[in-house]
Amino acid sequence: MSTAHLSEQELLRREKLAELIMMGIEPYPAPLYPVNTDSVSIKQNFSEQTKDRFADVCLAGRIMSVRDMGKANFAVIQDSRGRIQLYIKRDDICPGEDKTLYDIVWKKLLDIGDIIGVKGYVFVTKTGEISVHIKELTLLSKSLRPLPIVKEAEGQTFDAVTDPEFKYRQRYADLIINPAVKETFIKRTKMIDSIREFLNAHGALEVETPVLQSIPGGAAARPFITHHNALDIPLYLRIANELYLKRLIVGGFDWVYEFSRNFRNEGMDRTHNPEFTILEFYTAYRDYFWMMEITEQLIEKTALDVCGTTDVVVGDQIISFKAPYKRISIYDAILEHTGTDVSRMNEEQLRSVCKQLHIHTDKTMGTGKLIDEIFSEKCEKNYVQPVFIMDYPVEMSPLTKKHRKKRGLVERFELMINGKEIANAYSELNDPLDQRERFEEQARLMERGDPEAMFIDYDFLRALEYGMPPASGIGIGIDRLCMLLTNNASIQDVLLFPQMRPENRGEVAEGNNE
Repeated sequence: MSTAHLSEQELLRREKLAELIMMGIEPYPAPLYPVNTDSVSIKQNFSEQTKDRFADVCLAGRIMSVRDMGKANFAVIQDSRGRIQLYIKRDDICPGEDKTLYDIVWKKLLDIGDIIGVKGYVFVTKTGEISVHIKELTLLSKSLRPLPIVKEAEGQTFDAVTDPEFKYRQRYADLIINPAVKETFIKRTKMIDSIREFLNAHGALEVETPVLQSIPGGAAARPFITHHNALDIPLYLRIANELYLKRLIVGGFDWVYEFSRNFRNEGMDRTHNPEFTILEFYTAYRDYFWMMEITEQLIEKTALDVCGTTDVVVGDQIISFKAPYKRISIYDAILEHTGTDVSRMNEEQLRSVCKQLHIHTDKTMGTGKLIDEIFSEKCEKNYVQPVFIMDYPVEMSPLTKKHRKKRGLVERFELMINGKEIANAYSELNDPLDQRERFEEQARLMERGDPEAMFIDYDFLRALEYGMPPASGIGIGIDRLCMLLTNNASIQDVLLFPQMRPENRGEVAEGNNE
């Protein structure tokens, strides 16, 4: 194997690896190691009264620092929960005449980043730090690539690696050297667990629907296209699971939900990734007013479970997730922030308003898209505290039931928080004839060149013809909600592996050793 691309440090580590093997030390032993505790459990539970429980501990972790004191060393290892100091004394790990393990292996052949297993007892140093006095040491994995250097003192990090190219592309290394990053993803899991617990407690049923679909339905978005060789047909990665979940409502389920991994072949920015997670649920015999109430309750509980409070710091704001949330129609929101009443305007008049407001438009946009652009550009950013934007024009919502009282509108709301859409919901359209007309209007928009217009899903129309109960449904952006509850400004910071442009072979070989 060519080593021309390796750095001096990487070459040196490979030499150490070879020397370990020559000494008969397995650098990558079998995975069974009898760990019986971890760094946090030791620190939280050790005391003078409990020290007998910690007389024989076994833990494993990555070497993060070493202080050489001759015949004794202090080191810090990092396990899955945190860090703890080790005390390694030459005569303890090498009780006989042969001091090879200490003088050669520990002092010369092991490096920062190596993973070791240790056995010993817990004690408190003269400086008051809970530590583990090592009696036995085992190499569990030799690290061949140096970690980026991060300087720390008194528990404070002074030069954490913040380069996004490194953080997102080498998340594995980011998690090692920036332990606080792990907390974001622990909170993400807590958030999803909290939501699932809430829905299950209210009688909802978790289900799974196809990712590969013959028609990309359920949202206005550009899909990814692939090909199924055996069937010799094009397939699409799902842009939404909505139409499948509503098929289940037709089939007799009263309340179904799914955490759906969706894919949209669109732009990437701080709030958009082509692969993202949405929670969608649909409930029979409920309308969008009920949906607002249940959504408030769900979001409030989730904030409490994840953050311990409903008043959450987001950037330089404190956002209150305490229910109830403000409600305002989209027309009133536009009037409030532009001074213009667009409620009775046709397409030509809306284009004129967009021109006056310096909002870019193109010929593919119908009235719905134009109103959406006005709201997005001039209103959305103003809604920091949670608010339901209600009662959208019918042209913007091809899957939504027409408003029971307001002509030309539908029973839909979007939940806006911190200037971004977090959820989209409505009373579901269950009239198959009306739904067919809406799909046909979408087809006309597609003919005009709208790349996000919906396909006609004839099987879904057939399902509706069997009869779907009155129902309401919602989609909640899991990634965006996680951004709020973990105080992260970029969606890439709440995705373990965000989408990035592929590296070329040379870049992969060279790596990134700051």
